[in-house]
Amino acid sequence: MATAMILTMVVLLLLGFPMMIPLIAATMVAFFFYLPIGPEIMVQQMLAGIRPAALIAVPMFILAADIITKGHSADRLIDMVMKFVGHIRGGLGVATATSCTLFGAVSGSTQATVVAIGGPLRPRMLKSGYGDSFTLALIVNASDIAMLIPPSIAMIIYGVISGTSISELFIAGVGPGLLILLLFSAYSVVYARRNNIPTEPKASWRERIAAVGGAAWPLGFPAIVVGGIYGGIFSPTEAASVCVGYALVLELVIFRSLGLSDIIDIAKSTGLITAVVFILVAAGAAFSWVISFEQIPQMILGALGLNEAGPITVLVAISIAFFIGCMFVDPIVVILVLVPIFAPLVSGLGLDPVLVGVIITLQVAIGSATPPFGCDIFTAIAIFKRPYMDVIRGTPPFIIILLGVSIALIAFPQIALFLRDLAFR
Repeated sequence: MATAMILTMVVLLLLGFPMMIPLIAATMVAFFFYLPIGPEIMVQQMLAGIRPAALIAVPMFILAADIITKGHSADRLIDMVMKFVGHIRGGLGVATATSCTLFGAVSGSTQATVVAIGGPLRPRMLKSGYGDSFTLALIVNASDIAMLIPPSIAMIIYGVISGTSISELFIAGVGPGLLILLLFSAYSVVYARRNNIPTEPKASWRERIAAVGGAAWPLGFPAIVVGGIYGGIFSPTEAASVCVGYALVLELVIFRSLGLSDIIDIAKSTGLITAVVFILVAAGAAFSWVISFEQIPQMILGALGLNEAGPITVLVAISIAFFIGCMFVDPIVVILVLVPIFAPLVSGLGLDPVLVGVIITLQVAIGSATPPFGCDIFTAIAIFKRPYMDVIRGTPPFIIILLGVSIALIAFPQIALFLRDLAFR
């Protein structure tokens, strides 16, 4: 059965079908030809996959991200960061990485971050003397910090599938996200010194205070998500709804950057994206049920010799599997397919599911920006109208940094778990 399912998926992928079709088709092959139960169970499992209330947060965060991406929030965040670091050598690179991180904390979307931050900052970096390959690689890879900094849609999907606390996942992603920002910033400074990149005029404290005031409203988003959840005011799902309301007030009333007609268009776009995500989740739930029913994960893990492996070996295997998977396939699909496969090992070894979730999210982020088919690479190609090779040429140093953080996270779990333990233990 496993061979038939794999062949079905491979053939349909090679024929160019979107990933949801191979997932559903492979599951149908199992139900109709191999399993001793009726195909109506497949429909039940698909519905069960999208039933968890936590998934309501996904369309809400997507809608909030769409609203602020088309508004003025990104410009105000960029201006604030530039006022503080623009005058140092490599300051524009540091500002780009920091702006991507802050906007990721506002939007929770890597693609939205590429568009909102890369759009205004790439021309500015090129004008200042940064190479286009470095600029594109920095924007693409720094945008992936949005997967780790709350809110994170990847963490919501993982939390729903694995039954892990989304609140704990959110807070645990902050430490690794800030570490990546620090390392990217250090590399930007080194690059600027080696290439003698000029600095920008130093802003006065009056200008800095004014910029902080201008960015205060957008910075309310992470305050809502982090402060609201960990202050016990509302759940992650409720925080997502509050973010939508806050985004509407911010861009419609305060900044007046959008009109009602814009909101209608944004809502339509969000509806389309949400439909794709939920179809993937439903298909993934049925697929996961099939492979669990047939004990395929146990067979795969036994064939790889992982059933007797220790915690470190298992974490390394998880990292490699998710990293390679996201180089070729959409991150949500990889999470849906691979999490159930590794679930028996994680449970059997007593590994902290929050730590595992952060490691998986980090690998998803790395794979999304890694050739040959990392999804954020193609977002950058579409947004910046640059050839494939130009976009990926500068990525190796950033990928090395990210892999280094992965190793550090496995060796020193408290990078992720310190804030979680502080908040929940």
